[in-house]
Amino acid sequence: MKFLYAVLIIVLVSVQTYAHLGHLSGKVYDQATNLPLSGVTVQLVGLGKATLTNELGQYRFDGLVAAPYKIDLSHVGFKAQLIDVLVQDDQTTFVSTMLSATSVDLSEVIVSSLRAHDQQLISSLDIKLRPIINSQEILRLVPGLFIGQHAGGGKAEQIFLRGFDLDHGTDIRLTVDGMPVNMVSHAHGQGYADLHFVIPELVEGADFKKGPYHADKGNFTTAGWVDFRTRTALDRSFVKLEAGQYGTYRAVAGLDLLGAKGKAKNQSAYLASEYSFTNSYFDNPQHFNRLNVVGKYHGHLAPNTNLTLTGSTFWSKWNHSGQIPERAVASGLTGFFGSIDPTEGGETSRTNVNAQLVTVTPRNHVIKNQFFYSNYNFELYSNFTFFKNDTSNGDQIRQKERRNLFGYNGSYSVETRVGRSHWTTTVGAQYRQDVTHHTELSHTKDRIITLDQMNFGNINELNASVYADELIEVSDRFTINAGVRVDYFRSQYEDLLAQPVTKKYATDAIVSPKLNVYYTLNPRVQLYLNSGKGFHSNDARVVVPQGGLTVLPPAYGSDLGLIVKPFSRLLINAAAWYLWLAQEFVFVGDENVVEPSGRSRRYGVDVSARYQITSRTNGANLYADIDLNTATPRSIDAETGQNYLPLAPLFTSTGGLSLKSNDGFSGSIRYRYIADRPATEDYSLVATGYFVNDLQANYSRRNYALGLSVQNLFNVRWKETQFATESRLRGEASPITDIAFTPGTPFFARLSLTYFW
Repeated sequence: MKFLYAVLIIVLVSVQTYAHLGHLSGKVYDQATNLPLSGVTVQLVGLGKATLTNELGQYRFDGLVAAPYKIDLSHVGFKAQLIDVLVQDDQTTFVSTMLSATSVDLSEVIVSSLRAHDQQLISSLDIKLRPIINSQEILRLVPGLFIGQHAGGGKAEQIFLRGFDLDHGTDIRLTVDGMPVNMVSHAHGQGYADLHFVIPELVEGADFKKGPYHADKGNFTTAGWVDFRTRTALDRSFVKLEAGQYGTYRAVAGLDLLGAKGKAKNQSAYLASEYSFTNSYFDNPQHFNRLNVVGKYHGHLAPNTNLTLTGSTFWSKWNHSGQIPERAVASGLTGFFGSIDPTEGGETSRTNVNAQLVTVTPRNHVIKNQFFYSNYNFELYSNFTFFKNDTSNGDQIRQKERRNLFGYNGSYSVETRVGRSHWTTTVGAQYRQDVTHHTELSHTKDRIITLDQMNFGNINELNASVYADELIEVSDRFTINAGVRVDYFRSQYEDLLAQPVTKKYATDAIVSPKLNVYYTLNPRVQLYLNSGKGFHSNDARVVVPQGGLTVLPPAYGSDLGLIVKPFSRLLINAAAWYLWLAQEFVFVGDENVVEPSGRSRRYGVDVSARYQITSRTNGANLYADIDLNTATPRSIDAETGQNYLPLAPLFTSTGGLSLKSNDGFSGSIRYRYIADRPATEDYSLVATGYFVNDLQANYSRRNYALGLSVQNLFNVRWKETQFATESRLRGEASPITDIAFTPGTPFFARLSLTYFW
């Protein structure tokens, strides 16, 4: 009985003591826009307590003894602040803080265990340090990712990453503000991802991760994923004019619609537009035209609910010179920048509506809802084989489609504490449906004459998924992330060429578990092990008519990595990785289709280093960076010597110097290098590597900025994309297989002037 009384007294004393503890809450804003900043690190100095601001810029500490405290707030690219606060018994002290943008200082970056699974240190730093020239340059910020254009600038780029020739997006998931970019069962190829509807001046950041390790990332997430984040608000209105060689002109404008009155209410709205024209450096003028219009609104439906609405429309039309066989240049039939079929080209458009709602409940539960819709049109004329199949009219093809894409992303997150551990539980649901009208592949002549319809039908493809994710911060040093997602696909293809017209279905489902472990030895060293299962869907036109093929072939990957700061101004990220795919995609150049093939495996090493040579106390920040990436890609089912994966990169490297001074000067000089790689399964033909340098120089004052951009600074002759293609030139007795290529940009200078108000 005495024991029970003692326990009761202890409980009562504990409750009484806790009842007199205080609380500390706050909200952090971006001073330029007056909008909340998420992901800010908030620490109670000397207590070892830290947290991150949520989607609404909020943070909270409970159970604090009444006393004065110091709060340290830090965020990459913003000036850190140290604030004194007083916490009193039975009261909640609220602090509102504004953070102002500043130059990145690597000495202030710490290797943290907070949200280790979501850290994108390299991405955040690089976005701040390097000027954004165009959407292609933004993709190149991903260490080891290379792109190549082979249809004159209007078509989506070919992507290379981690021993993959990803074509236009078969094994990399691209999104913009959470809205999908990849097109399933596209007229030109599976996973086709056209980012040209993005205005680069509106990009705030790009999050990325290599490998299939996130539960909320689904289709195409095998080599990795990239999510572009566009600006929620404009700091100021602006207009930008560019002019360059080869008849190149560009105009961009952004208008802040609400101004200071909107910022005072934590609201923003802007309208932006871009127009581009160029004839480019090809002998056959491109007559390239592109128009973008974007509008965005951000406000509050309720005190703890944010609404972001984005609407955009994009249109582009161009001619292009296509791929040139090496033998045509060697024989003098055409020049290095020439063309075999000058009638190639295309037209495309995309209109988007994106609605995002974020609610944070009084108990700090985060609810996200997103609804998106896209209307998309595509028409492309190409000729890869010239006169191989039709010696009279040529082999020009038309690929065309009209598409409606709509869907939903939703999630619910709860944070709890169990002892000293911190648990973040997230459950989510995703839905996407693509409906195409008259997806076409036809043999044509001069764009206007249809000689033969080879493929003509309608596609209806549905993807529904659910996922659960648990992030456990076991201690200040040890973090575990475990997740699982389930995807269901239904692919339908209506063949309009069949007699009678047929409509067939294929369904499949896949379960994708994830497990990631992070251990932070100290603020300078973190070890991590990522593992997970991902997948890419196969084209409906392949899996539905043929039957028996896997709709969702799986991929299994793992990364063993290290993030280390050997000293204050050097940051290194290194990882050894492995990826196994149940089914590979093989590009068939003469038919311009992508077909499924056998199993493959890849392994390699990625190393990224960032070094700050000088500090801002010297009047300028000078940074150096280098990325080194190796890969060994092989087909598992082919014999040795016949098991190379065509065009898969074996070694790549990028790097450079970036400068940002206090007197308005900034810029960078950069290089990119890709080594020779096999163009065929037996390595009998080689895709030649290249080493190219680019330069960017800027001078900024309060109300204007001047810029100079130079691509291929030393005017080297290089081949941007290359394929081993069987083709026949006019007059040749039989088809010949050799390297067909698109020439890379020669020395290309552009000047820009931006005015702010």
